[in-house]
Amino acid sequence: MSPAQFKRWRKSLGLSQKEAAVALGLKRRMLQYYEKGERNGERVRIPKTVRLACYALTQGCEDYSGPGG
Repeated sequence: MSPAQFKRWRKSLGLSQKEAAVALGLKRRMLQYYEKGERNGERVRIPKTVRLACYALTQGCEDYSGPGG
């Protein structure tokens, strides 16, 4: 997921940066780094866990309590 795709994902759900950060369990500043693709001039990659959480939220899953839960 590229920074541009990440930002499109957030906007497609109609979420503000703060709302998306809360939904993903992130600090808003980290979400901003992911959208920009860098932090202090260094490239920032969006972790697989965050990418999977984006997918889950897109599917309407807001929490997961394990198999059968």
